[in-house]
Amino acid sequence: MQTVLDFVYPHQCVMCEAQVEDAGGLCGPCWRQTPFILGLCCDRCGAPLPGQSDRAESCDDCLAMARPWSQGRAALIYRDKARRMVLGLKHGDRLDFARPAAAWMRKVAPLRPGQVVVPVPIHWTRMVRRRYNQAAILSHEIARAQGLVCLPQALVRRRRTPLQDGRGVAARFENLRDAIAAHPRHGRALNGAEVLLVDDVMTSGATLAAAADACLAAGAARVDMTVLARVVKDA
Repeated sequence: MQTVLDFVYPHQCVMCEAQVEDAGGLCGPCWRQTPFILGLCCDRCGAPLPGQSDRAESCDDCLAMARPWSQGRAALIYRDKARRMVLGLKHGDRLDFARPAAAWMRKVAPLRPGQVVVPVPIHWTRMVRRRYNQAAILSHEIARAQGLVCLPQALVRRRRTPLQDGRGVAARFENLRDAIAAHPRHGRALNGAEVLLVDDVMTSGATLAAAADACLAAGAARVDMTVLARVVKDA
C-alpha cells in the first residue's frame, strides 16, 4: 500500500516541488543551497570553525563571554535556504519544515540519556498572534524521535520583550534580563534534570542564556542546547 501511495503521491522536496526519493528530503539544488554545519565547530554554540581537531574548541564569541549551558550545537548556518526554513517555520505556518529540521538537529545535538527537552518560550501575546511556538514544535519532534520527555511549559516569558533586531550584543542581553523564568508549577520538573534546551536560531545567545539561567535557577543539573540555525558573522 505504501508503495502505491508513493507512486500516486511522490515525495516532494521540502523546499520546492521537485520529486525526491524520501519524505522530508531535499532535492539536489536545494541541498547545495542549504548550508549544513559539517566538520569542526564550536563546542558551546555550534558555529563552524576552521581546521580539524579532536579536542573541544570554542569560537571567539564563546571565549569572550561565559555561556550558562555546557554544550551547544546548530544544524545549519543562518543563510540561503536555511534562513528561508527558519522564517517559514517561525512566521509562515510551514509546520511541514519541523520534522526534517528536527531530524537534522538530532544528528548534531548533544543528546544524553534521560534528558528532558525544553523549548525556549515565547510571550503569550506572541503565542496568540502566531498560534504556536516554533521552538516547542521542534522540541516535540526531537523528544518523540529520541524517546525523551518534552516539557513545553517548563519555562515562561514573564514580560514581552522588544524585538532584538538592530540591537548590539550588550543591548540584547539587557533586553532579556529576568525575562524568562521557570513556570511556578510545571518548572518543578527541572529540579535535578539534565536539560536539552531547543530554539530555532541563535544570534548572540542572549535568549538561550536567559532560558538556561532559568533552568539552572530551577535546579537543573545540567543544560545543553541545540538550535536549527546559527547566525555566523562571515556567513
